[in-house]
Amino acid sequence: MRVSSVAGRGLFAKNPIKAGSVIISLRPHSFALASQYLDSHCSACAAAPNSGLLRCTGCRTVWYCNATCQKNDWLLHRLECSALVNWAKSAPSKSLSVPSDAVRCLGRILWQKERKGFDSSWSKEIDALQSHLHSLQPRVVENNTHLAHSLVRYLGLSSPGELSKFGISSAGDLTDLISRFVTNTFALTSPSLTPVGVSVSPLVALFNHSCDPDAVIVFPRSSQNSAEEPRMQVIALKNISPHEEILTSYIDTTLPRSLRQAALQDTYDFICQCKLCHDDKKVDPRESVWCPTSCGGMCPAPSDGKIFQCAKCHTVVPAPESIADALRIGQEALEKASSIQVTNHVKALQLTTNIIPILVSAGLTPSCHPLLALTGLHKTLLLSSFSEDMSQELLDETIRTAAKHCVGLSTLLLDGHPVRAVALAELGKLLAVDEPSPATSLAANVAFPPSGPPRLKAAYETLVRARNEVMIGFGRDNDGGELGRNIRETLVSLEKELGVWTQGIHNALQDLPKPMKMNNKGC
Repeated sequence: MRVSSVAGRGLFAKNPIKAGSVIISLRPHSFALASQYLDSHCSACAAAPNSGLLRCTGCRTVWYCNATCQKNDWLLHRLECSALVNWAKSAPSKSLSVPSDAVRCLGRILWQKERKGFDSSWSKEIDALQSHLHSLQPRVVENNTHLAHSLVRYLGLSSPGELSKFGISSAGDLTDLISRFVTNTFALTSPSLTPVGVSVSPLVALFNHSCDPDAVIVFPRSSQNSAEEPRMQVIALKNISPHEEILTSYIDTTLPRSLRQAALQDTYDFICQCKLCHDDKKVDPRESVWCPTSCGGMCPAPSDGKIFQCAKCHTVVPAPESIADALRIGQEALEKASSIQVTNHVKALQLTTNIIPILVSAGLTPSCHPLLALTGLHKTLLLSSFSEDMSQELLDETIRTAAKHCVGLSTLLLDGHPVRAVALAELGKLLAVDEPSPATSLAANVAFPPSGPPRLKAAYETLVRARNEVMIGFGRDNDGGELGRNIRETLVSLEKELGVWTQGIHNALQDLPKPMKMNNKGC
């Protein structure tokens, strides 16, 4: 660890670190599942078994893989159990009968501090987390105040003054704790990067931010021992030299600079100084449109009424106002569709279906925001439409959308970035899905996606690429974690299926009647 006047504390490499190496592997100090995942994931190890979860008979809110996980969690859950019961009794509606994951995670932190002692190294590490209490935005202050009131209610206290048994002597101490928590919280994710809760790790919080990071934080589920899970790992995305700072990203780096800076300012109270945020010489693919002459070059997406031209042939972008309008409409549609994707799936899918062609016709590149984000959301909505009687049209449309999403991500993210690796794995698995109505004409294999054996071959090749990238983003030492193991199993199955097809062709050729030999007279 080193301290600088610009970025404060940070972590630097002592020795050379290769891409795909696990830099740090630990269990978070505290974590909590989001409410919608409480009945599908284990509250002790965060696993998501297909069946067999055991429900706590006390609070009837949390579930466990088995009796071992339940026993491992009991020291904390015996306190949490009664708090959950009391919260549910006073909840105004069933939808509010479970407190948020942030409230439950904070409760676990305070119970652990009380049990371990305020002078323990565990408690001191929590207390040493960075706080931006005195420079927070008004909106953040309002949210933190609401969180503080919810925490007091969850703990069964009538006022903040009763928090003294947790080492909190004033309302100021409580708001400072909330600020440290919000500033240093990480998303708890599944092996496929789905956010399923929140987590806190003081050591991992020491890594500073860059919009072009050389490391990433993942939960690959690499351990065979459930007591060690969920295991939080920092993985190198690039080769890192000795004395080089190890940087992770706090936000979604596929966003354009203005949105990245706003997110960092709101939550973390700083303005990013990385090269990506201050390189104005190149066209940022996150804010780009294709050259109107189809020369293959990109132009900056129009804004502020300025004149923009192609970086390759210098052609000026015509009608920049119409592109700016398309960007605005696309952003509004993205926000609307994201907000209703759970409550009104049909409407959200209709929005993405209608808006994406408008952005494409306006010339936005696949990596441009909000087209890339809308493409990813459209893929998610299509996937959630799958059923046993799925149509060939739906499957093919989902595959095409997944492929476009991969193209956009590959432009922005490094080889091996877990987001890119997961997208490739999804595309490969979609290509491997049995076709409801395979095409029979040869012309069908010219278009994308192909049909029949060529589709299986495309699935195999895509999954091989995905596995190579997963080995970096989720750690070579982990064999790519749970996702890497799943891809390997799928590849083995595809190899067998392709082998059967190849052998069938060979056998068919063997069964064909052999041509008759001609005699010397040509007969």
